[in-house]
Amino acid sequence: MFWFIISAVLLLFTLRYRYPYFFKDLQSIYRIFLIGYPISKIRNSKPFYTLVDRFLEHVHKHPDKVFIRFGDDTHSYEETDKRSNRIARSLLTHADLHEGDTVALLMGNEPMYMWIWLALMKIGCSAALLNYNIRSKSLLHCFSCSGAKVLIASAELQDAVEEVLPTLREKEVTVYILTDSVNCDGIQSFNDKINRASDEPIPADLRANVTSRSVAVYIYTSGTTGLPKAGLITHQRLWGIAYFQLLCGTTSEDVVYINLPLYHSAAFGVGFTGCIERGSTIVLRRKFSSSQFWDDCRKYNITVIQYIGETMRYLCNTPKRCSDQVHNVRMAIGNGMRADVWRIFLSRFGQIDIKEFYGATEGNIGFVNNGGKIGSVGRVNVVHKKLSPYNMIKFDQEREEPVRNADGFCMEAAKGETGLLVSRITLRTPFAGYAGDKMQTEKKKLYDVFEKGDVYYNSGDLFRIDHDNFIYFQDRVGDTFRWKGENVSTNEVADILSMVTCIDQANVYGVTVPGHEGRTGMAAIKLKEDQEFDSEGLFCHVITYLPSYARPRFIRIKNDLDVTGTYKHIKVKLVEESFDPALIKDPLFILDETVKNYTPLTQEIYESVMQGDFRL
Repeated sequence: MFWFIISAVLLLFTLRYRYPYFFKDLQSIYRIFLIGYPISKIRNSKPFYTLVDRFLEHVHKHPDKVFIRFGDDTHSYEETDKRSNRIARSLLTHADLHEGDTVALLMGNEPMYMWIWLALMKIGCSAALLNYNIRSKSLLHCFSCSGAKVLIASAELQDAVEEVLPTLREKEVTVYILTDSVNCDGIQSFNDKINRASDEPIPADLRANVTSRSVAVYIYTSGTTGLPKAGLITHQRLWGIAYFQLLCGTTSEDVVYINLPLYHSAAFGVGFTGCIERGSTIVLRRKFSSSQFWDDCRKYNITVIQYIGETMRYLCNTPKRCSDQVHNVRMAIGNGMRADVWRIFLSRFGQIDIKEFYGATEGNIGFVNNGGKIGSVGRVNVVHKKLSPYNMIKFDQEREEPVRNADGFCMEAAKGETGLLVSRITLRTPFAGYAGDKMQTEKKKLYDVFEKGDVYYNSGDLFRIDHDNFIYFQDRVGDTFRWKGENVSTNEVADILSMVTCIDQANVYGVTVPGHEGRTGMAAIKLKEDQEFDSEGLFCHVITYLPSYARPRFIRIKNDLDVTGTYKHIKVKLVEESFDPALIKDPLFILDETVKNYTPLTQEIYESVMQGDFRL
């Protein structure tokens, strides 16, 4: 026995020395199997076992356990259940909803958001999660493509609703505002109706026809159409997202801090539904606050935080405090964190387990870094790749298309080489696509990738795999870039800019700025003949029609905009040239909110931007 123990210890040490990530890989494989069995069982369940059924199990097991903390308010699992029952009955009585209908939500972060979604799930309906920053044309587009017949908005967003109300009334949409009373034709109050409703349980037969392929929620993503696309998140897909917390290693005892917007898949899927799956507690905040972040963590005894790269940078830029490492946070789940910020964060705030991940809202593939390698989004895992087949293929960035060989098939990128991530579409890893947009759904598919007849999901993202099999995100492809944690559609911004009287054409793209995550917006424009650049008019226009994250920070005026043989604007050279006035002879302007104008970009202002002194 003695020699057996010695041999086992030596074997463990040898494995750790020769294969430093062996045990982390083993842990990942174990968790994959831990998730795979219940998901398979859920997929085939009859009647279908939804996340609401999981929530109701938690209500039964621990009714008094805290589910949501919001400011000084605390809501238990049982109270949440009863509140969602009231909402469900109000919608059934007043909105005439039926199983399969969709309700659009235009709200900020608040418990009511979660209660409404649970209510909709209880009656077999789906929710369309509208970005509360969008207005006018974009808002109407997002609402319409979901096929929603009801809109519920928070009181502070009533002005945005009234702006599109004539169109909504033409479509006979029922509009509710979360107030006790409202004085506007075409809009009804909703809080008063909820207060009068019963909190008795909702019969399960109201959702009896829900299946794994039924839509649970519509989450919007920017795309090459120029307007956001409604990603179809089925119940099967939502279960996969909800189980992500288990894959990271959270438990029912964790307290999860959600300060990202709930219309995002990260906050809604990984955060909210992940806590439903785990049976844990949520601390919800309206908006991220770098100054209050760690105070909240201490106040609520938070153990798991969510992040995007930008929020981590903000935290690292706050003044240092002696209490920086006084907290109980053990894990951070998110994406988009730069390696330099990652190192600073760990050094300053303690050895928190960073779970950097990658996963497109509507996609069928995802990675998570369980190995702790700074800068990586995960590691190649044979079991994961077997269950969810994916590849990095060679990609021509000039032509913006995969490279194919003489036989017409794609070629796998070599280790260390940047390649396009594609994931095979199968019954186990389906791609549902976008609501009401078959053309854009088809554009995300690649056919005959490695053999005749195969179909892959085109992520539109470039990755690199190093010689230790760690995976690194490199860049986005095509007509979107990411800024302030949001996807920005270059075509949508270009369409908005082209509405300005002085502008003939606009080519929008993202440029990197030191000290900032993602890319900030820049536009090369061609003026109409006999027109001068109306900098103040352009400023007012973008402020009115574009959310803050989509407004181009830099403008470059060119005599002509280069195009391809198919008349598509060429961006690669413009991106490389960036916005340095010492290198670019064309007139350059910068959005300056202090003077409410686009002002000339001088060398002095350029240096201020590069040093992080000019606020973008």
